[in-house]
Amino acid sequence: MKRNIAVFDFDGTLTTKDTLLEFIKFACGKGAFFWGFLLYSPILILMKLHLYTNWKAKEKIFSYFFKGMDYERFCELGRNFSSTIDSFKKDMVAKKLEKHLKSGDTVYVISASIEEWVRPWCEKYKVSLVLGTMIDVDNQGIITGRFMSKNCYGQEKVNRLLEVEPHRSDYFLYAYGDSRGDKEMIDFADKGIYVD
Repeated sequence: MKRNIAVFDFDGTLTTKDTLLEFIKFACGKGAFFWGFLLYSPILILMKLHLYTNWKAKEKIFSYFFKGMDYERFCELGRNFSSTIDSFKKDMVAKKLEKHLKSGDTVYVISASIEEWVRPWCEKYKVSLVLGTMIDVDNQGIITGRFMSKNCYGQEKVNRLLEVEPHRSDYFLYAYGDSRGDKEMIDFADKGIYVD
């Protein structure tokens, strides 16, 4: 008998909103959020026109808001943010996640969002593992503003899953997603499900 593994995207799949944007508002305030996005609007426009890569734009915005912050403070903000996520979770998809867990399936959340604010929410549901974009922290415990891993999007989601579950023939894979960033994982799954 093969094991069952269920992989869920986070933003737009388990939630109704982009958590990067919501976390910036939560951590920095709405005024700083709007000023920062106004400042970076040229890069965001270029990204939308596919003239600037998604991950570079995301890293620049992340750096603007969080470079120089103490990592422990950042983690505390991530833990506190988890109750805010509850206000815009997708109940129907969260129920599917709970059903997989109750069935004894291994459940992973694989997201392009930063692990430090996705993991605390997932821990409440007893998710087996969270794989997301990882941030760089210097020797003094200060956020550098750079990403330590590739943006966990598209094929990188499959790559990260295979790092922890390399024996593909040993399990039946369910994958839940909502966007272009989930296509490769959904194609890789035995049963891929796009959610509204």
